Amino acid sequence: METSQSNDPCMPSMPSAAGDAGCDLVTVPARQGLEAVDILRRGAGDAVGPVLHDDGGDTLGFVVPAGTAAGWDVPGSTCTETEGRGLRLSPEPPVEGSDWLLPPGEADLATDPAVLRRALGEAARLIEAADSCR
Repeated sequence: METSQSNDPCMPSMPSAAGDAGCDLVTVPARQGLEAVDILRRGAGDAVGPVLHDDGGDTLGFVVPAGTAAGWDVPGSTCTETEGRGLRLSPEPPVEGSDWLLPPGEADLATDPAVLRRALGEAARLIEAADSCR
């Protein structure tokens, strides 16, 4: 299995005869995702793409380049191929019951999967350390 490390910006996914791949979506628990967003935004040169937040507050979804799902292996998260099934990078959230935490236009086109992997790992360690102090 080969992990895609592509930084190609994702294109708005609209089904077409050419079969646009769209973007993939990494979904994580909200607490870990919010920590990761903070880590990414503080990082020198580490950019974060659009991030979806579900209205129930349980998960965050990071837009990553198409092809990321094929090699995604971070415990506690999932990466879903959208394959043109409706993830559109527009001001309106692509899924009912969600909203943009970082909307398209205010963020990079997609989060680099390698950078996201590191940020999620750091976030998990921070959460574990904080929880062990209680």
